[in-house]
Amino acid sequence: MVIYLSKGPSKNALILYILLLIIIAVVAGAIRYYLPRSTITEQITVIGPAYTYTQRVTEINSNIYIYYPPPPPSEIRVVISTTTSLYATGLLDYLASEFNKIYPNVKINFIAVGSGAALKIAEKGDSCAVFVHAPNFELKYINKGVIENGRIVAYNFFIVVGPPDDPAGIRDAPNVVEAFKRIYQAGERGRAIFISRGDGSGTHFKELSIWKKTGLDPRGKPWYLEAGAGMDQVLIMSNERGAYTLSDISTYLKFKREGRLPNIEELFAKGADLINIYSTYLVKSCPENIKRYAKAFLDFVYFNQKQLIGSFGVAEYGAPLFNSAIDREYELACTWLQLARGE
Repeated sequence: MVIYLSKGPSKNALILYILLLIIIAVVAGAIRYYLPRSTITEQITVIGPAYTYTQRVTEINSNIYIYYPPPPPSEIRVVISTTTSLYATGLLDYLASEFNKIYPNVKINFIAVGSGAALKIAEKGDSCAVFVHAPNFELKYINKGVIENGRIVAYNFFIVVGPPDDPAGIRDAPNVVEAFKRIYQAGERGRAIFISRGDGSGTHFKELSIWKKTGLDPRGKPWYLEAGAGMDQVLIMSNERGAYTLSDISTYLKFKREGRLPNIEELFAKGADLINIYSTYLVKSCPENIKRYAKAFLDFVYFNQKQLIGSFGVAEYGAPLFNSAIDREYELACTWLQLARGE
């Protein structure tokens, strides 16, 4: 708005100018209301799965101020379907409890299943957001129009665990593909057991992609057991059977610390092939009155990931169970795209 004044400012012009200043101040205050000081971020690089399904990676630099909606007058329930590793470690409950300091009336309910099942729940309209780590599945549901607003929020690594005597000899393998080949050979000799998630999860897909690279098919072999279960259950089974399995490092560390895995240990954790990327999405079909608070929660997690995710587990384990993604987002988005394409 431009105001032209001649022969000095008139009374009406001055009143209009004062009103304009008041409106600007009110709007600025509303934008920052309910916004934790730590989440006001300048020059944030925004890049993530939502941009990658178009087969390009776009870097957007802007000054970002997040608007959080006012608290609901009565209790609202937001259902989020999620991969088991984020839930079993306690991270999601921690994030929800921190969010409830701002929104005590927004109850976050998690459905912890494999990533594939979490996305199917979203497709049925039974959740309003998802936390997943299976780029190939994510791409499928992005293209189907089920999920939107994808962002990478964390990463860690997969590891191969197994009996301390390591009958397959994978400790000194040069890469994870060779490690799996050695497990196959040991299994054929009756010296090893491998337990697969077998549940269509992100971890299960990662395992299958490694087997594919070996050129070997363990399915149907007596030493290859498909559990159809979550990571926590598979780790317990592997401990009981003295078996090998592929695990995310966070669930393994939590259970190991609790003394629940005395018969297995981390044997292999080398190489970029084992990176594990976690992303969040909104579900398009979610009713708008609930979606706004689902989005507020995802924004809260994304813009506070350094303080919340990056510090989670440090006191108990001496290191975070998950790494904040925000400083490596461009690199992780490129890796996400490669994984989504099966490269």
